[in-house]
Amino acid sequence: MEMGRNRWLVVLIDTLLLTVGFAGMTMMGLVQGYMTEHYGISSSSFSLQGTAYVIGIFVAFLLGGTRLFKGSFKRSALLVVSFAAIPQFIIPYVGNWYGVVALRFFQGFIVALIPLFSTQIAGMFVAERPFAKGIILSGIFWGGIFGTQFAKALIPSIPPKLKDKLAFVTAHWSSLQHAFILMGIIMYAVLALWWVLTDDFVIPHRSGTKKGKSVWKMPFTWVFGFSFFPALWIIFTIIQFSNNSANSIWPNETWRTAMLVNVLNVSMGIWSIIMGFIGYRLSVRNTSSRGLFKAIVSVMLSSYAVTFIGLLIYWRALSVGNFGLALLGAAIVGIVQGTGPAFWTSAPATYPKSIFPQASFALGLISNSSNAVAPVVVLQILAGRGIDAAMMGFIVMPILGIVLLITASRMRLPVEMEGEAESETAS
Repeated sequence: MEMGRNRWLVVLIDTLLLTVGFAGMTMMGLVQGYMTEHYGISSSSFSLQGTAYVIGIFVAFLLGGTRLFKGSFKRSALLVVSFAAIPQFIIPYVGNWYGVVALRFFQGFIVALIPLFSTQIAGMFVAERPFAKGIILSGIFWGGIFGTQFAKALIPSIPPKLKDKLAFVTAHWSSLQHAFILMGIIMYAVLALWWVLTDDFVIPHRSGTKKGKSVWKMPFTWVFGFSFFPALWIIFTIIQFSNNSANSIWPNETWRTAMLVNVLNVSMGIWSIIMGFIGYRLSVRNTSSRGLFKAIVSVMLSSYAVTFIGLLIYWRALSVGNFGLALLGAAIVGIVQGTGPAFWTSAPATYPKSIFPQASFALGLISNSSNAVAPVVVLQILAGRGIDAAMMGFIVMPILGIVLLITASRMRLPVEMEGEAESETAS
């Protein structure tokens, strides 16, 4: 990979691309009223688009080990963004709801940018990888905030007591179309800027190590991959759970709901950067494979431990309806995202150089399997039984993550098994 460009400028433009990519993905949840009236569907039918999107995320990681995301790094990024942006142009004009659901499946592929950027920064940094990745991953949450405000600014809200909502939706449907199209244009505009400011390189297509052993046959892949499962369980459900719970606890004060959700998004974004920086400071002490992995585990363990405390505070706050305490709990719970920068920089530190791009997708696939179960278990089954049941489902996750991390830390790393555990030097 060429190193002529400013590395941190590349990190910032990666963050911006991830921000606009995920901003577009958040818009659908904000136009539920428009969609249900326009297509004449129920709320349960509308939820199918969310399920399709989540399945798309899972499939994106599944395809990561194929030739689809190999070869030119820039071409792969272009492909990923197009999977998300092209449906953004089409969705408002589709006449059949199930066509929209199908398009939402392909939009889930936007998540493939995360392992692609992991491969990119692996060639640009060593000790600084967690910090760089923390900044990039924060874009997911800045995207959530930007997408929300963007949709609210361009698409008129449906008055809650309006009797003829279909007439209102029909009158303002063009506003929704323009908002979706404009977001698609923004995604491609940022991609064009990203294209100019980044260097290309070749992502190798390898099915295994030099000895032909697949990453899927390595016990470490499964144990460490699942160590991030609990974090994603919380990250993918805590915001929607909080939105639903706040609307129930403070039904006539929507500003409380909006503030609580914004605090969660902002805290996750900020903690992503903070814990990434801490990971960098720990990594710089020892840049051997084992040294980098110890730093990764330390950051993830700390994040899980503090998340546990934050969840206890959050649980108490929601149980008694204490809004100030809820904001404090949300700000602390956001540290769960501190596990992300460390996890997503683990592949280049723990696997042989010839296969770590494939390992990054494999670890992502295993950890993101939480997408398939967490929303159903937390939002439909547990939350249906009350706040206490849902919070119990959250509170066990940091404990599970800690147990899995301790187990993984005692295993031999794949790179050690290959005899390639030499210290790296920064480029």
